[in-house]
Amino acid sequence: MEVEKTILEGCYLIHDTFFGDKRGYFFESFNRQTFLEKTGLAVDFVQDNQSSSQKGVLRGIHFQHGEFAQAKLVRVLKGKVLDIAVDLRRASATFGQHVAVELSEDSRTQFFVPRGFAHGFVVLSDEAVFFYKCDNYYHKASEGGIIFNDPDLLINWKLDKTEMLLSEKDKVLPRLKDIVDTLKF
Repeated sequence: MEVEKTILEGCYLIHDTFFGDKRGYFFESFNRQTFLEKTGLAVDFVQDNQSSSQKGVLRGIHFQHGEFAQAKLVRVLKGKVLDIAVDLRRASATFGQHVAVELSEDSRTQFFVPRGFAHGFVVLSDEAVFFYKCDNYYHKASEGGIIFNDPDLLINWKLDKTEMLLSEKDKVLPRLKDIVDTLKF
């Protein structure tokens, strides 16, 4: 496992070591001890989630705050996505900034998004199967979100807005500046 820091403190790209031959491949997708040694973070994942989406589906930008904040380790099992993390830690030097990474079944890269961040992704391939581990349980009353096209975030989603498919809930999320005083990070 190789760990690469991003521009946002606590967000990491995880490059796994694959062993392959004519039969296929094998890799260790997570090892708590190795992760701790490489990042200094002791993370206990308690919930795994998986989604399947077609091209243009944008899921996000979501977060949970307070005692139900979540760290996530995400990867793509099939297809390709553009994955986004937005720093919501008000005391952070990078508050309101984001990092965007392409994840695919071919890159075999994982993305670690710590607590205190909003997260979202858009599907760039015809279909994508997205998998993520969470270190806290989903709690509806603690969820929040930011509109995907917040002009203050300047996220380039790599697709035209007309190609994007959003849930009704995600279409009406607020801008970051309108919820900053409610954030509990």
